[in-house]
Amino acid sequence: MKMFAMVIDRYGPPEVLHGASIKVTSLGPFDVLIKNYATSVNPVDWKVRQGFLQARLSLKFPAILGWDAAGVIEQVGAGVSRFQVGDKVFTRPAIDRPGTYAEYVVVNENLVAEKPTSLNFLEAACVPLAGLTAWEALVEHAHIRAGQRILIHGGAGGVGGFAIQLAKAMGLYVLTTTRKVNTEYVTALGADDVIDYESQAFERVVEDVDVVLDTIGGTVQEKSFGVLRPGGILVSIAQPPDQKQAEEHHVKAVWFFLEPDGKKLQALGQLFAEGKMKPTVGNVFALRDIQAAHVLSQSGHSVGKIGIVIDPEMAYQH
Repeated sequence: MKMFAMVIDRYGPPEVLHGASIKVTSLGPFDVLIKNYATSVNPVDWKVRQGFLQARLSLKFPAILGWDAAGVIEQVGAGVSRFQVGDKVFTRPAIDRPGTYAEYVVVNENLVAEKPTSLNFLEAACVPLAGLTAWEALVEHAHIRAGQRILIHGGAGGVGGFAIQLAKAMGLYVLTTTRKVNTEYVTALGADDVIDYESQAFERVVEDVDVVLDTIGGTVQEKSFGVLRPGGILVSIAQPPDQKQAEEHHVKAVWFFLEPDGKKLQALGQLFAEGKMKPTVGNVFALRDIQAAHVLSQSGHSVGKIGIVIDPEMAYQH
């Protein structure tokens, strides 16, 4: 069976993305075939496209990028037990298989979760990678708990926005950095204190936080050590932190690369189903226009998530 997909034949600028007719991957015994209605663009997409992550992910061309999907199961492998044909699902697939810029996606059932009924397919497709990243950072690495203070860098971004909501849902006091134009947005997400990084040096106005979520890296990461209380933790999704600096400030510092999991995604989805979290789809593009979506993501100034519609008739259905 053939499908339409946006692929790359080499590493390079957004222009290397182009449409192609691609054969759908054969199902393994524990795989499900998802008719994909929507996906989204994350910063990791263009970093892979440019070849920045070749040491971790070696692509076989033509390659399909994308690591978010929401749709309906059309076929199941012989050993699949958790899902059946017709189930509405969302997923963050494995990075070593063909991606989600395509009409169909083949995924191991262990990476799939039921789509929250409160979300349409486009909204659901904007959750898995960024939402699970926020979950893994705060719940599994920082071990956040009610009453703590957390500084989230880049609160208007995809991961930052989910992290604000997750931290508030778990009872933390949330500080975040963003541009002044996004102050109202991050406040609506639940931020208690907003620092405009264009006019304020966060390291001068923030102190004694229990957790820092670093989504920026570089000098932002370096300056973040000084705002942590002794015994606090810096969790970075941008780059590995300097362990010597961490020791000097008597704090912990970790970096991680997301490990997707369907059960974690199910737990995260429950927060959306209960109304404790919501996705913000800031910009929407058609699959054929994904070059423009990459340009926007690479600018660093998108608000919320960048959604990609694959099936216009179904993407907005619940």
